[in-house]
Amino acid sequence: MLKRCLLALAFLCQGLNLPLQAQEATKTVKVFILAGQSNMEGKARNTLLDYQAANAPTKELFTHLRKDDKWITRDDVFIKFLERKGPLTVGYGSPGCTGVELEFGTMMGNYYNEPVILVKAAWGGHSLYKLFRSPSAGFPEAMLQKELEQARERVTKNNEKNKKTDPLPTMEEIKKDYGSSYRNMMTEVKTVMNDHAALFPALKGMKPELAGFVWFQGFNDIFGAENEYASNMKHFINDVRKDLNSPKLPFVIGALGQNGSKPATGGMLVVREAQLSMNAVPEFKGNLKAFPVDVLVDKAAEEMFPNWQKNPAWANTGSDRPYHYYGSAIWFNRIGKVMGEAMLELVKVPK
Repeated sequence: MLKRCLLALAFLCQGLNLPLQAQEATKTVKVFILAGQSNMEGKARNTLLDYQAANAPTKELFTHLRKDDKWITRDDVFIKFLERKGPLTVGYGSPGCTGVELEFGTMMGNYYNEPVILVKAAWGGHSLYKLFRSPSAGFPEAMLQKELEQARERVTKNNEKNKKTDPLPTMEEIKKDYGSSYRNMMTEVKTVMNDHAALFPALKGMKPELAGFVWFQGFNDIFGAENEYASNMKHFINDVRKDLNSPKLPFVIGALGQNGSKPATGGMLVVREAQLSMNAVPEFKGNLKAFPVDVLVDKAAEEMFPNWQKNPAWANTGSDRPYHYYGSAIWFNRIGKVMGEAMLELVKVPK
């Protein structure tokens, strides 16, 4: 597919007698960032996808992702997920798993004439409050002081117990973890933007162009940091756009939804509402869309989970716990599809 498009472009340029520089300038590759924590990593087991793609009741849900009874490997969509890279297909989630990138990337590849790169920067258990905290959010001074005191107390007790003289932690040492995942995410993006041709030789000679950002995160913020989430999210969006020099970068948020069919409560409700509230921020109008993912629940997995250990059919329905959306291939694919729909609504590029 990619090869045919490039050949067609070359013939067109020749027919128009365009110089080589103009031909090269027409070749771009769309870059999308997928960031978050474990659920952005992807937790649907590949074995579950294989089963459901071949099983009559669920087969139709996956037919657009397969050809000749095999998973399609795209030649126009590429992905980098930390140490892994290559053409998009199943298996770019956590080890042995797939996530929202499969459906999202497929939709982007089908929509754009240009090739697509997905940059996935996701780490399980990383909160927006601390590790993903962006620069303009500043430091939570009271929490820093508390962490410093606790760290010094641990070292002091260990020194006394083991007759050691280890130095006490400093405030600078406590601060260094704050924003570390944000910085690592930016490093991933800039690596792809600068070295895309080395990472994906098929894209040599093309110019990378940032096209959108997808955020799927929130679970670790429900335990005490929920009331700060809305503020931190706004800072995060503004900082991403500033640091990537893309002030209107389309931004999609999959709002927290592990509650599924049950009403969200407590910290989960607060974080979900904080994420959805980004839709009402005036400067985000027309360039951001947050949507609820609980309404996309895989009800078969949800109903079966309470007795999953006693039900052999569980392996053909889900593959993880509720906080990982049951490891449901159906739920993850539904989320990826709506992420894709939201992104295409924002980019508004004529086909």
